[in-house]
Amino acid sequence: MSYKKYTFLTLFIYFIAFIAPSFAFTLQQSLMILTVSYIVGAFALIRLYQNQTTLLPFEEEKMAKGRIWILGLVGIFLAIILQNVAMNIEIFFGGSLESENTNEILALVMQQPLVMLAVAIGGPIMEELVFRRAILGAVTRKTNVWIGVVISSLLFALIHQDGHLLLYSSLGAFFSLQYVITGSIWTSIITHVGMNTLVVLANILVQTMDLPVK
Repeated sequence: MSYKKYTFLTLFIYFIAFIAPSFAFTLQQSLMILTVSYIVGAFALIRLYQNQTTLLPFEEEKMAKGRIWILGLVGIFLAIILQNVAMNIEIFFGGSLESENTNEILALVMQQPLVMLAVAIGGPIMEELVFRRAILGAVTRKTNVWIGVVISSLLFALIHQDGHLLLYSSLGAFFSLQYVITGSIWTSIITHVGMNTLVVLANILVQTMDLPVK
């Protein structure tokens, strides 16, 4: 499979999974379709990735699996720190403390707990394979890896549509650097899935116990 075909199919599957919930007639139907489409979409993109054979330049010297797991797990906490730093910078320059995207996700999870499978696992896997493996990779093949990092990170920020451009572009750049440095997309997948899981669980705990948010 050519990289061009791989990129097209990756973006197409992501688009279908992304818009699928809009065809539901009720909120409950939408939540179930969201969960199923994100999980199925993630598995489809993983299979597509496994079946393509074109390596990007920085993938040719991939780190050992043990180091990938270690850097992926350590990356969870580094990503959370980066998230807080970026948020504080945005607040300093007049940005909002609230994340509309996060609030919407939490509201959906509280209504249907299975949605957490979509936002904590399916969504991050698809986003890494789309914005890092497909988009960053496609740009890298035409120009260079650093332009790929910038473009994929900005697109990653724009797709979240809640005004926190610095926050999401910083995270996108961090995930991209993990991928480029280790040569494995699984590093950023581990970090992204772990970060989303911890953030969602922490916010659910705060809401459930009615704890004050600082």
